[in-house]
Amino acid sequence: MSKIEILVIGRHPEILQTVIRLVNNNPEWNAAGAGTDEEAIAAFNANNYRLVLLGGGIEKDSETKLCAMFRAQKPDIIIVQHYGGGSGLLAAEIYQALGI
Repeated sequence: MSKIEILVIGRHPEILQTVIRLVNNNPEWNAAGAGTDEEAIAAFNANNYRLVLLGGGIEKDSETKLCAMFRAQKPDIIIVQHYGGGSGLLAAEIYQALGI
């Protein structure tokens, strides 16, 4: 069974790396990160992500633009907003979004 590919977008480098590490602690998931809109778009275009995780600090205009672009390219993409709260909450949010 292949891993579920997850794109994590966040504006704070240290928090972004922490979230990526926490996601990757699950052997069924593979996360990559992006700190800018440009990085997020490039990563999304280069990989087959099933879920996009939006972290805190993303400007509303950027969030709207990214979500619209992602959904236009892949209508079934799952987009989740995560504002913190620890690894248990993060995993629960991902499981819920994936319907697992």
